[in-house]
Amino acid sequence: MSRTTSFDVAVVGAGVVGAATALALAREGLRVVLVEGREPPSWDAATPDLRVYAFAPDNAALLDRLGVWSAIESARSQPYRCMRVWDAAGGGELAFDADRLGRLELGWIVENALLVDRLWKALPAAGVTILCPDRVQEFSQDDSGASVGLESGTRLRARLVVAADGAESQLRQLARIDAPTRDYGQRGLVAFVEHERPHQSTCWQRFLPTGPLAFLPFTPAAEGRHRSSIVWTLPETEAERMAALDDSAFLGELDRAFDGPLGPLLAVSRRAAFPLRRQLASTQRQGRLVLVGDAAHVVHPLAGQGVNLGLRDVAALQQALGADGGVGDPGAPARLQRWARARKSESAVAAGTFEALNAAFSNDLLAPTLLRGHLLGLAGRMSMLTRALWRRAAGL
Repeated sequence: MSRTTSFDVAVVGAGVVGAATALALAREGLRVVLVEGREPPSWDAATPDLRVYAFAPDNAALLDRLGVWSAIESARSQPYRCMRVWDAAGGGELAFDADRLGRLELGWIVENALLVDRLWKALPAAGVTILCPDRVQEFSQDDSGASVGLESGTRLRARLVVAADGAESQLRQLARIDAPTRDYGQRGLVAFVEHERPHQSTCWQRFLPTGPLAFLPFTPAAEGRHRSSIVWTLPETEAERMAALDDSAFLGELDRAFDGPLGPLLAVSRRAAFPLRRQLASTQRQGRLVLVGDAAHVVHPLAGQGVNLGLRDVAALQQALGADGGVGDPGAPARLQRWARARKSESAVAAGTFEALNAAFSNDLLAPTLLRGHLLGLAGRMSMLTRALWRRAAGL
């Protein structure tokens, strides 16, 4: 490459959302360059990635349109057909069932590393130029385009720049876009757990005073042993204590906390914990720069909507830029203003909703404790409400 190269779109950050953005816009006939600071994680079928997503139907449809979903689904994905949500203090249950909703499945549990691997494999054939490893050092823009200076000395000129470089987005910081953060003082502890009984293709979530505990169905372990992925929201000090326990002690604590229908817990994988926070950029568009995924919005993981929100940014951006067959200026304000307003609104509503749910259910105050289980049960008995809640979560 020459020291200065021009493209229609420069995407910075090549995780799930960034790689999907590059692929989606290349499919619209745009010349796309993708910049990433490090090689993507390798996917190993023998060692599942601890980071998994509850993948929604609209985003599976997006990846299907991009030509990668079948490769993901055939490699390893676990459909889930039911969701069960209840409170440790008692009361009723909120349940979602695929049969009652007229679906074959409600969604899929998919590993982050597998998604990235299959997206990356599709990029060269789509004509995407990949610069990796390389990092952004400079950013500037004017009425006609934007310039991105990289550590390697390469300078990119693009009519549109997409920041998909995560919660600590360098591009967002260079553009001086505020992203107020609220630290929840919690960590999400993740692991794989083997258990005696089948998971029934069901996502189980129990609300505890310390935070929600989710068991997500996963493909069988060695010799067909039943296995689930867990996401356990805990106060920071408690998460550190749990992470330090030996496997036997940890399984004992987890078994008591879950008190669920999967029988005795038999084995646990390595564990990891990550801090939980809310972070919303003040805008998702500044001139010819747009923010997608965690660069724009970080939300509480209790509803599994983080990557789903990010991929909805991508689907909407593809639609906005492809409305006229991909011709014209992809960074023109008229093409991006409506997209930015709509995406900012959805992410703000989602972040506020998840935060309110976490606050209401993650405490042992008397009034919320007496009410919340009964409210879940009431919602579960209202079929129209249940259907509406699921359709929103599914992006339909």
